[in-house]
Amino acid sequence: MKGANSADRLLTVDEAAGRLGTGVRFIRRLISERRIEYVKLGKHVRIADSVLTACGGAHGRARPHPAGGLRDGCLMPPARKRVLRRSFGAIRKLPSGRYQARYPGATGILRAAPQTYETKRNAEVFLAQIQADQSRGDWIDPTAGEVLFAEYARRWIDERGIAPTTDELYRRLLRIHLEPAFGSQYVNTISPAKVRTWRVERRTATGATTTAKSYRLLKAIMQTAVEDELIRRNPCSIRGAGREDADERPVATIDQVFALAEAIGIRWRLMVLLGAFASMRPEELAELRRGDIDLDTGSVRVRRAAPELNTGRRVIGDPKSRAGKREVMLPGFVLLDVRRHLDWYAQPGLDGLVFVGEKGAALRGTTFGRKWRKARDAVGMPKEFRFYDLRHTGNTLAADTGAKLKDLMVRAGQSSERAQLIYQHSTKAHQRTLADNIDADVRRQRTQPDRQTGGTTAATVHKLVPRLPGPGGAAKGR
Repeated sequence: MKGANSADRLLTVDEAAGRLGTGVRFIRRLISERRIEYVKLGKHVRIADSVLTACGGAHGRARPHPAGGLRDGCLMPPARKRVLRRSFGAIRKLPSGRYQARYPGATGILRAAPQTYETKRNAEVFLAQIQADQSRGDWIDPTAGEVLFAEYARRWIDERGIAPTTDELYRRLLRIHLEPAFGSQYVNTISPAKVRTWRVERRTATGATTTAKSYRLLKAIMQTAVEDELIRRNPCSIRGAGREDADERPVATIDQVFALAEAIGIRWRLMVLLGAFASMRPEELAELRRGDIDLDTGSVRVRRAAPELNTGRRVIGDPKSRAGKREVMLPGFVLLDVRRHLDWYAQPGLDGLVFVGEKGAALRGTTFGRKWRKARDAVGMPKEFRFYDLRHTGNTLAADTGAKLKDLMVRAGQSSERAQLIYQHSTKAHQRTLADNIDADVRRQRTQPDRQTGGTTAATVHKLVPRLPGPGGAAKGR
């Protein structure tokens, strides 16, 4: 053993620790790292007294050296570099060599990032972004959106509190068009790419109008998911995808309306006339009562509606919108048909239904639909012409009188200007009348005598004045 002689006393590890005033583990660490000289006697280790004396043990406790060893030649293990503890999240290196970032969730439990990173720096950037989102309140728990779309959509419809007809429409669109594509997926996995692919497939299979309705429903559901903090952004971001560009609806002429009223029969004649000239909806006519008709003022009060669902159930309630509750003034030529119908077919009493079937029961859409289609075919109207289209005729006639837009909206029971414009149509006759009126107005103004000259107003000819040359041009000319 270097540095030791035969007169040295050999000390055990415990004795050496007592001599230096340290712990036993410290002495063993010095030996294992070969930072102190020692002697092996079989399986035992001994340290010479002279070596401990050189370390300062004779003068009390060993004193650490700033460079990482003990003074007077007894080396100490170098001080470990202090590793700063990460204040947010954690990063660890996987056996594959990639780095995994973990961050605290809403419950404080560390959760792994959705992917691993090639470098530690990339993992640190991810943690910094998560920390910033959480501090701003923009962080969305990725597990919150792990809700099946079908379950979430049904709950969404249940919570809307919508009209029965709208409820039925939404559930049908969900069942036929949305659930087959998204029903088994989590809400947070529906991406803009999936929505675009679904829309293309639906437009090919069902057409543009139904696809637009389904898209609007999907967009509304996903927007609520954003508000519920299940997802960060709405994946339905296709501009104009929810707009319905339906073809122009056919408009019946006055003669065609009366022809339909004659062909459908005397029991349903008044229903056709009120649908056209009073702009009443079929569900409003189905719930019209005797007490709603005032023959003295020639008006009809629309207070209730009874739409019929596809299941055949009549749902009695308020009209389609708040503006649907209104009083409609009837044209005089309809009043005779109103009196006859009340005398011949309406139920007795103020609360009696105005329109009932042959057996006195409430009006059914299936029964009336057969009679309507038969009369429509007899008159020669196109098959796509619906009873609802009679409102187009009435609203167009009302607009032709020069009525204000507000008056037209009240008469038709509409709450928006856009809805009223849908029911107003421009025909070739309207355009011809418009052109003739412009022609007459221009001719009148052109032939109006001028007050000063006494002649006719003629066009004034202004001669063109040549532009003066600029400084550069003048110099060039000279």
